[in-house]
Parts: sequence; structure tokens; C-alpha cells
Amino acid sequence: MRDLAQRLLTYEAFADGASEPAESATIRVYERLRQGLSEVAGVATFHSLASRALALAQTEVPNLSAVQLSADAVLLGFTEIEHKFNIDKVHAGEFPAGEAGIIFITRFIDLLHVFLGEATTLSLLRATWPGAAFHEESSENGG
Repeated sequence: MRDLAQRLLTYEAFADGASEPAESATIRVYERLRQGLSEVAGVATFHSLASRALALAQTEVPNLSAVQLSADAVLLGFTEIEHKFNIDKVHAGEFPAGEAGIIFITRFIDLLHVFLGEATTLSLLRATWPGAAFHEESSENGG
């Protein structure tokens, strides 16, 4: 699932066609997930999933303890802990989102996979990101 999370973050980082990412890819991915899933499952369900994903990610990235979720599941405080983009690192093949973002989105997708199954999770992601490529084998890379 980590590979899938990284592809979503990379896609979102450069979705507007800019050569340099303008804002947090993690926030952009999270907001698209929040909008899409909240419509289908409701805000309370999304909030529960996001809260659990955040708790799981905090065990790996203690700095995420500064991040909060609002009542309507808006992610608060993430941009303050996420590393700023460095376009030289991106061009060198390093990932544009900080490790915290990769881990958080990976844990969120892991939970979707557990509760919805692989096919439904991939279908949901395809509907949310119609221009991105999703392959079933991508989830085999672990998460």
C-alpha cells in the first residue's frame, strides 16, 4: 500500500501541471479522500477511519501527535510538521512528501483495504482520481 500512497501523493503534488509542487500533497490527497468518502460513507465514518489512521501513523512518526482532526474530519496542523518540498530532491528521485505524509496516507489506505477489500478500495481510488493509474499488483508491495 505504501507504493500506492506514494503514487497518489506524487500525482497530487504535480496534478496542476506545475513543475514545482505548490502545496502539501498529503493535504491534497487527504482532502480528496475526505470529500469522496464522506459523500459515500458519511463524515462520522470518515472521521473514524482518519482518526485510526492518524493513531497508527503516530506510532511510526511521533511528530504526528501535533496533528488533530476537526469534527468534520479536517486535518489540522499537518502542514506545520510536514517537510517543505525541495524540487532538487524531487528531480533526484526522492519523494516530494515527507515521510509523515507517506505513512499517514499508507495507513489510511491500509484501513480502507481492511474494511472494504482490495477491489472496492481500488474502485474508490479510481473514481476519486480518474486520471491516475492504479494497478491491482501495486498493493502487493506492502504497507
